[in-house]
Amino acid sequence: MNAPRRPPRRKVDGVLLLDKPLGMSSNAALQQARRLFNAAKAGHTGTLDPLATGLLPLCFGEATKFAGELLDADKAYLATLRLGIVTDTADAEGQVLATRPVTSGEAEVRSLLPRFLGVQQQVPPMYSALKRDGRPLYELARQGIEVERSPREITIHALEFSAWAGDRFDLTVSCSKGTYIRTLAADIGEALGCGAHLAALRRTRVGTLNVSSALTLDHIEAFAPHQRDILLMPPDGLLANVPLVELNDEEVARVMLGQAIRRADEGVLRCRLAGPQGFIGLGEISSDGWLYPKRLLATVSASERVANTAIAD
Repeated sequence: MNAPRRPPRRKVDGVLLLDKPLGMSSNAALQQARRLFNAAKAGHTGTLDPLATGLLPLCFGEATKFAGELLDADKAYLATLRLGIVTDTADAEGQVLATRPVTSGEAEVRSLLPRFLGVQQQVPPMYSALKRDGRPLYELARQGIEVERSPREITIHALEFSAWAGDRFDLTVSCSKGTYIRTLAADIGEALGCGAHLAALRRTRVGTLNVSSALTLDHIEAFAPHQRDILLMPPDGLLANVPLVELNDEEVARVMLGQAIRRADEGVLRCRLAGPQGFIGLGEISSDGWLYPKRLLATVSASERVANTAIAD
């Protein structure tokens, strides 16, 4: 007996704020979400380790053109550190390298944290997706090979102690892109003299997006397939901080043909472009007053644009 045929993938445009579950890779979460929406095209905006839970913005269809908008965004986490145990990956999934007595308490931790605030240099861990000669560092690490890594500049904007339980404590962390919370945990442990690793991690914010608005896979699956599109943000959902420039129908027609138009929007450089039927893409305004289209949605009918705008509302 033949298995039922899956319906063809469909065109879906929008942004999904997913609350990624524990133990699932970012790519597996993406593929599961893609299946639930039966989307033809999908991508994520940056990975979370399987150990981590929390906010994972996903893009479908035309929204994938703007996935890179979050690459430079600040992020926030709730991290649980376990003292006294050092692992080779600096998290709970690694092999134990050393076990040390824990002599520090809450007061010592609180007094230490300001040392880790601000702009600093951080050496990326070997167990990371950074590449050396085309190979991810984690592949080399699994073979017992360690290579020198250049430190990278990061910024820890805020570190707040939130709870203590036995040999564990929680931190809320606000940081720049490129920050490895595993490395931060290991460095704090070394500074305390007992070592530490990252026991749990939850991402709570990416840029202006918050996990409080995110949905779990179970929540999405509870909706009937034909109702799930209402759960998506519009294709410009990742561009909330980019100034909006509104165009008339004639300007939209010219921009969609790739033509520059005259504008007098003072102080606006990079901008979202929207016509009477909604968002059409990104543009840049030059110092001499010309607006150039930079990244546009694929041409769609007016009725489709109206439908997309209705979903956004």
